[in-house]
Amino acid sequence: MAKMTGESMNITEESIKKLQQLFPECACDGKVDFDKLKQVLGEFVDDDTERYNFTWNGKGRALRLSQTPSMGTLRPCKEESVDWDNTKNLYIEGDNLEVLKLLQKSYHSKIKLIYIDPPYNTGHDFVYPDDFTDSIEHYKVITGQVDEEGKAVTTNSDTSGRYHTDWMNMMYPRLRLARGLLKDNGAIFISIDDNEVDNLKKLCNEVFGEDNFIAQFPWQSRQSIQNDTDLSSGHEYVVAYAKVRRKENRRLKESNAEKWFTDNSFVCLPLPLDREKFSNPDNDPRGLWKADPFDAPNIRANLTYEIENPNTGEKFLPPQGRHWRTEESSYLKYLADNRIVFGKTGESRPQLKVFYDEKKMFGSVDNTWWTGEKCGTSTQGTKELLELFEGQSPFDTPKPVQILKKIIQLVSRPEDDDLILDFFSGSGTMADAIMQQNSEDGGKRRCISVQIPELCSDGSAAKKMGFDNICEVGKERIRRAGSVIDAEIDKGFKVFKLDDSNLKKWQPKEDLEASIMNYIENFIEDGRTELDVIYEIMLKMGLDLNYPIEAIHMEKGDFYSVGYGALMVCLADKISEDIVKRMVGLHDELQPAIWKVVFKDNGFSSDSSKTNIKEILKCAGLAEEAFTTI
Repeated sequence: MAKMTGESMNITEESIKKLQQLFPECACDGKVDFDKLKQVLGEFVDDDTERYNFTWNGKGRALRLSQTPSMGTLRPCKEESVDWDNTKNLYIEGDNLEVLKLLQKSYHSKIKLIYIDPPYNTGHDFVYPDDFTDSIEHYKVITGQVDEEGKAVTTNSDTSGRYHTDWMNMMYPRLRLARGLLKDNGAIFISIDDNEVDNLKKLCNEVFGEDNFIAQFPWQSRQSIQNDTDLSSGHEYVVAYAKVRRKENRRLKESNAEKWFTDNSFVCLPLPLDREKFSNPDNDPRGLWKADPFDAPNIRANLTYEIENPNTGEKFLPPQGRHWRTEESSYLKYLADNRIVFGKTGESRPQLKVFYDEKKMFGSVDNTWWTGEKCGTSTQGTKELLELFEGQSPFDTPKPVQILKKIIQLVSRPEDDDLILDFFSGSGTMADAIMQQNSEDGGKRRCISVQIPELCSDGSAAKKMGFDNICEVGKERIRRAGSVIDAEIDKGFKVFKLDDSNLKKWQPKEDLEASIMNYIENFIEDGRTELDVIYEIMLKMGLDLNYPIEAIHMEKGDFYSVGYGALMVCLADKISEDIVKRMVGLHDELQPAIWKVVFKDNGFSSDSSKTNIKEILKCAGLAEEAFTTI
């Protein structure tokens, strides 16, 4: 029998368990024998102090911060949600560091795509110090939820001696936590500009691995020229990393069409072929085609031979530094099959016919230069908000929907119902883009948006429009964006808000006996509902926050069925055998793949009653470790 704590997943503990599975001789009693681990890995220790090492002041503390369990929870807020009972989308208000910790159990290795648009560290960004001592209370202070005490919110001034350091200390733990949420075939795309792109890549190389770098996409964010500066900056970047990148080349993918389109291990998907580039000037019965070069890079002796143009008799060798695409025997088969042409006039070097119907399933490879025409511009992002908010823009630097749709198309198939996370969600552009993409291709992608409720400054456009914080802007943007989409898609979202645990902390007062009795009888914080507690249990047990919750009403007390019987929770003050027998009956009826039960510990009339109830459930098939009390 387990006793539930208020902590999120202990990442260090989980890592040690994985290490113990791989190297059982190197871990014992929750401790790692690093000397033995070095021996198992080949007895090689690099003692060279001058080796390459990327570090900065506070890196170790930032690492520890990412591994410290959160004592918080996410409280449901139905009144601010849209279509609560049916939607699969989440909107979470809170410090994304704490939220990422809380999501580790429920969404570990379940996210296909993460996109973030973090502060660019331009000297005017909202940057706050992560607090080691009581992060939830500190979060409430900096977002104005309680009277201000301690450190206040400040911008990260470029005159600060810790200018880059503060930014990296903010990003590093968040990227580490983000990696744990990605699927093995998942990817993270990060918007950034010249100010921190170099440091961002170094951070990502460490967290995700250099081998998993996908690309650094220059994005033409501005098409107009600014004349008030030495040079007009017209670009930003999107830096992309895979969790595990497959390196098979294009030829291998094309050799097995079924694998290319069903194997989810490939990160970047092919783009649709441009039909306009194909024609059929010779009325080939195989349909539209285009001519591709028959030569390829490098020199290989077996692929270097003379090809004679049958129309002119002229003989050709591959261009300098290149070879033909096939051996001579294969070339002759192509020629006999009318797959070789010699230019429009029939007098040039050989080219290979590529037929549209044969190649359309493979698509084409995207390139890394993202123009304003292809991906939109910053101006377009502002125009989109102006249209949604009737001529006013409550957000200064929104990304255009077009660039986020581009990222979605590159990574997510419509048939896969992928989960997409944006934990710097700002004005809610990603949620908007997902709805638009789903409406266009029939996809059922789901979105988790996370945003700290940063207060809107006095005099800002958002404040003048009646918004107190950025989360209010984001939620309203998603509501309005959904209202103008006609397609039958999920346009709702469940709102959750970061708060401290629903379980009271032990804080004894002068009257110790009274304090003990009050804690035993009322261990749930004042003002919290049973639904608050249910969702905290779901988080701590690793269940999806979209699992349905059904209240089962009985004469002698109620209980809740979560995820069609996967979890049953009873918070009654008096737990009777009738309630437990009804749980067993419901389990037999629903036959869930997993079964866990949670009881309020002081709901048992005695230890013997708890033992009897435990035995009833055990006989019904409940595993020992699946019986938990709070």
